[in-house]
Amino acid sequence: MRKIWEMININKKKSAILLLSVILIVSVGGVLYYLEYKKIYITTDDAFVTGRIHVIASKVPGTVKTVYVEDNQFVKKDDLLVEIDVKDYDVRVRGAQSSRDAERSKLDELSTRIDVAKKQLAEMQFSVQSARANLRLQEANLKQAEIDYKRAQALYKRNVVPEERLEKTKTGYDVSAAQVDAARDQLKQIESALETQKSVIRQSESAFKSQDSVVKQRDEILKAEDLKKSYTKIYAPTEGYITKKSVEMGNQIQEGQPLMAVVPLDDIWIIANYKETQIENVKPGQRARIKVDTYPGHNFEGTVQSIMSGTGSVFSLFPPENATGNYVKVVQRIPIKIVLKKGTDPSHILRVGMSVEPTIITRE
Repeated sequence: MRKIWEMININKKKSAILLLSVILIVSVGGVLYYLEYKKIYITTDDAFVTGRIHVIASKVPGTVKTVYVEDNQFVKKDDLLVEIDVKDYDVRVRGAQSSRDAERSKLDELSTRIDVAKKQLAEMQFSVQSARANLRLQEANLKQAEIDYKRAQALYKRNVVPEERLEKTKTGYDVSAAQVDAARDQLKQIESALETQKSVIRQSESAFKSQDSVVKQRDEILKAEDLKKSYTKIYAPTEGYITKKSVEMGNQIQEGQPLMAVVPLDDIWIIANYKETQIENVKPGQRARIKVDTYPGHNFEGTVQSIMSGTGSVFSLFPPENATGNYVKVVQRIPIKIVLKKGTDPSHILRVGMSVEPTIITRE
């Protein structure tokens, strides 16, 4: 009987040792598996859904005439969102147009004046040619009168012609000389008038260029007023859902004042803030599994697109300065961008700002 009890005790000890061995092996295996799992499946709960938020603001001040959308309404690109009362801008456009037309009338008047002056210049140039030809004619007549007078003097000395004939030739010579002087003076007057006309044309052309600059300036002012008038209608920059609507009909708004936002839910992604000690094996292109707090039974698929070039604290409003003597090392977090797989969210149930828990699979 005693031997039997001894054998039972020995078996119990062996069983206990075997059980402890199995528990130890399973525990070590579990720990190793857990450590290996933590290396392959990198998880964080510091993550959220984000996307492009298009803030809608007015480019011009005015009174809101009509608001065409409501909160959470879906809009397409170029849908009319808000219309500002255009009456004030119509007045400005008409004023700018009237000013431009007045300056353009002055420009047309200068153009007409220049055309007339150029025609007069052409007539003066013809008159100069005529005056020069007349001067040459009178100079030729003077030469001939001089020859006749000298011949009459010689004949008179020899008593061939009477004194009356000499006096007539002398009168003809004097008349020809006076005609030459008159022709020369007339030519000088016409040439002087010609230079004066050229100066008038140059001044008119200079005034035309200056006035043309004024007209172009008025054209730009008119274009600017037309552009401001076009800004009284505010359109959706992209398709998405209306959020943060803060404008109503009759509101007086200012330039740059935010009125609402458009959020396109077909272009959203995940920003996951992983600890710097977790991302040793994380690389772009790795698959990610995403759990959303709002939908605990629904997993979303994604892909690591990029890893931020700095920690989140570096780009904060007041980045840390670690040059002080009481420095305490703190594990930093690196933002990682995870894009959702196409077709993962066809019904757009995800919303910007939702909390998520992504798991990056570093090795399949």
